[in-house]
Amino acid sequence: MQKKTIEIKLESGLEASPIALLVQEASRFESKIYLETESKKVNAKSIMGMMSLGLDNGEELTVVAEGEDEKAAVAGIEAFLAGTK
Repeated sequence: MQKKTIEIKLESGLEASPIALLVQEASRFESKIYLETESKKVNAKSIMGMMSLGLDNGEELTVVAEGEDEKAAVAGIEAFLAGTK
């Protein structure tokens, strides 16, 4: 299992369009991927779950991945949330 806390660095935060792209990014990986905040844990491959987070730029969340490509999955999500992907 890989676990990493990441700061969101997307100007618009996690609104509908970036969330759809993040779900697409997460779906590229075989691993189970979850995003956790202080009060919620959602499947990163679920658009409805992701919409429920309501996160903004500058907030932190923890990415948890478990599976064959867990390291690549965490790196991919981190790159997306950092605005470098």
